[in-house]
This record gives sequence, C-alpha cells and structure tokens, in this order.
Amino acid sequence: MTDEHVRVQPRDPYNLELLAHVHPEDWINPAPVERYNLVVIGAGTAGLITAAGSAGLAARVALVERALMGGDCLNFGCVPSKGLIAASRVAATVRDAGEFGIEVPPGTQVNFGAVMERMRRLRAEISRNDSAQRYRDLGVDVYLGTARFTGRDTLVVGERTLRFKKAVIATGGRAARPPIPGLEATGFLTNESVFSLTELPRRLAVIGAGPIGCELAPAFARFGAEVTLIGNHDRILPREDRSAAEIVQKRMARDGVRLMLDCEVLYAERQGSGKVLFVRGPSGESEVPADEVLVGVGRSPNVEGLGLEEAGVAYDTRVGIHVDDRLRTSNRHIFAAGDVCSRFKFTHAADAMARIAIQNALFLGRAKVSALTIPWCTYTDPEVAHVGLYKDEAAAQGIAVETFEQDLHHVDRAILDGEGDGFVKVHVRKGTDRIVGASIVARHAGEMISEITAAMVARGGLKTLARTIHPYPTQAEGIKRVADAYNRTRLTPLVRWLFGKWLSWTQ
Repeated sequence: MTDEHVRVQPRDPYNLELLAHVHPEDWINPAPVERYNLVVIGAGTAGLITAAGSAGLAARVALVERALMGGDCLNFGCVPSKGLIAASRVAATVRDAGEFGIEVPPGTQVNFGAVMERMRRLRAEISRNDSAQRYRDLGVDVYLGTARFTGRDTLVVGERTLRFKKAVIATGGRAARPPIPGLEATGFLTNESVFSLTELPRRLAVIGAGPIGCELAPAFARFGAEVTLIGNHDRILPREDRSAAEIVQKRMARDGVRLMLDCEVLYAERQGSGKVLFVRGPSGESEVPADEVLVGVGRSPNVEGLGLEEAGVAYDTRVGIHVDDRLRTSNRHIFAAGDVCSRFKFTHAADAMARIAIQNALFLGRAKVSALTIPWCTYTDPEVAHVGLYKDEAAAQGIAVETFEQDLHHVDRAILDGEGDGFVKVHVRKGTDRIVGASIVARHAGEMISEITAAMVARGGLKTLARTIHPYPTQAEGIKRVADAYNRTRLTPLVRWLFGKWLSWTQ
C-alpha cells in the first residue's frame, strides 16, 4: 500500500500502534469463498457497521479497505478533531479562570506538541475497535487493497476475484480542493494532514467558514496561533440558524480569530519561507500571510477507480453514487451507504444508513432513508446542534410553524456555568405541539439535541417534553422551559374564564 493511501505522520509509537490496528503491514488477505452473501467496499463507519451487522446475522461477508480501517472518522475526522477541541477548551478555561475567582499564574502556555501527542495516544487506543483483527474475529473476511468491479457481481482485490450476491459501496469522501490558482504549488493542509502537525504554526489561514473551519480555527487560536478565517458568505456556518452563527462568531472573535467574511481567495503563492493568500472582499483586495493554510470547504465522494461503469452503477463526481430511498443503486444487487451517496456527511448518519443497507440488501427489506430523523452538531464553543427543518425550509415546504425559544441567559445552570450565550429554539406545526425542527446553541448542545430527536422519533411533542421531569439545575431545563412556553399558549382567554368559573363553583 502506497503512502498516497496511508497518510499517518509522524511515525511515533502511537501512530505505529494505530497502523498495527487499522493497516497492519503483515496482513495476509484470505482466500475468497466461492460466493459471498455480501461484499462491502470501504471500512469507514458505514462499511464497518454493514460488515459487522451482516456477519452477526450469519452472512458470509467480505470487507475491502484500500487505506485505513476506521475511515476518516477515526483517522482524520471526528476522533482527532475532538481530541484537539477538548484540549483547546481546557486552554480557554485556564485563560478565563479569573472570571470564576481562580488566579492562574502568568505565563501559562500551551504545549502544542504534548496536545498532539495526547491526541495520537487516544486515537491509537480507540483504533482497537476498528482493527482488522477485530473484524476478522467477528467472522468478516478482511481484504486490504484496492477494490475494482469487473462485472455486475464480481470485483478484484489485487489478484483475488470476489463474487457476491449483494454488495455495499461505502467508500466515503475526501476533502474537497478548491480551484484556487497557485494553491497546489503553495501547499496546504486538509483534515487529512492537519493532525500530523507536531509544531504550532505561528500564523494559520483557514479557507472555509463551514463546520471544519469553524471547529479548528478557534482551537488553533486558543493554542496561541494567529488565525485568519476566510469565508465566502457574509457569516460563518451559512447553513445554520443565523442567530446561532452570530453567537459562535462573537465567541470566535473573543478567542482571537480574525474573520474575513464575504471574501474570495483569488490566488496563493509562496513568499520566502511563508505563504500568502490574495483575497478580495467588500473593502477591496488584501494579502493574508501565513505559515500554514488549512482548507475546509466541504467533501468530495470517493467514486474514482472503482470500476462503477463495469458494475452498471450510476454516479457523478460531485454528488457521488446515485441511490434510491432504499439505498439501492442502478444495479439492483449493489447498494451504497454513507458519505459516498448521502448529503448528510455525519458518522451517525452513516451508521444509520448502514443498518438500512443490511435490511434491504440481505432481507428484501423496504426501510427508507427518508424515514430517518437525523440530528447533527457542529463542535464549536458553544456547540450548534440541529434536527429537522429550519424555519425557512418549513416555509418552502408550505408548513406553517410556530417557534418557541428560551435564551440560556435565563437558565440557572447556564448562568452558574458562565455559559449563558446560547438558546433552545423549537419549531412546531402551527396549531399543534408536533415538533418539525429544533436548534440548540450551548456548551454541550450535541448532548441536549437527542432529547428532542427522541421526541420526534416517538411522535411526541412539546406537551410530552413539558411532562418530562428534568433534574435541576441543568442546562437541559431550557428544553422544558420551551415546552412550558407552548403550554402557556393553550391557556386562552376562554380557557382561563372557564377555569375561573370552575374554581368559583367548587369553592
């Protein structure tokens, strides 16, 4: 396997342990069985769940991975990024300790090398769960190598041919590369290389004000880098609730991130030992010097080199593999799941889709992706979590909604924690308590959104949440307060008058 596919640096004991789990050098691919019930291509979240779940149901399963078991989430995404974000939050807590009456000696600094070493150590520990050996022990035939379809029910891995009754393509995606002149020659980082850093860049330019940029820019600023975040919209997180983005944007400025919004990067070039981005914005053209450039402008599906034409699988390089609501491709024997075919580029969405793929591929199931209720969270500080429809999306679908909102400045636990910058906002179908969407901005919004998601899945509503006892004091009390606000709307003047009459009659 070439370094092109196995990009893990530095080769320290922790990364060597990682590789021993997710791409062992001495791995010997098994001899194929005559025909597999299921062949899974790609060992990221969608592929791993599909393979393990199918093998657990007594299917003969082959799993093919060209690079690293665990995919982006373990190696270049969720796991390493949240390790860095956790360290950056500690740095911010130390910085702001004086607000709580805690005196911190001056001169406290972040040891960036130690931060990255901790991340690599924890990632190596977690990687056991996704290891090639573990999946072999689960009864999966694990092949390390590049898969290519040679027909509608065959593929090759190296010199081995695998025949299958059904297949699932779960090859995921990769960091998109913007067509900025000079950027390739200048050099840049993506989520696939930024976690290989061992020294903190003094100046970091981040292109893209979506989730990747907005998570990592403030983290590096808290570590002590001079960070410039460049976005092509008039605000960060353009797909999120505007008021949510405004709260995060203010916090970023407090962390020292320089924001250049509504801007376009015209070209890039090297100047001496550094790099320069030439940017055009509302106030004209300017230069952004940097020691490193991080690109976070979205994802591209991994569809190249798979022989999809030979398999009769329709796709395009922008959207990925074309699937129906049951994840079936244009070849009825082949399904797809995860980032390679979905607009929801989340680990938990890939997990949910894998379970649908198992049902529909092996058991003639009729499970639909459209039936899923998928929450998501951007791990900024505070976090921004959402589920369901935004208000403008509901309007576009002709759904009239009422919105109930609770500011965390009026939730006792948030006040005591010093985390009042946030809110709980819930949209319900007008005239009912049925939840159609919700956004939460809070330090742990990703934990809080699941309560609302569960209510939506169970077809409950705000009345159910109002009846739910929430421990006091917690920030989740903000959810109950939103539900109580809905209940108060039911106390119309007529209902109040009838209550008054009843109480007078019963005295």
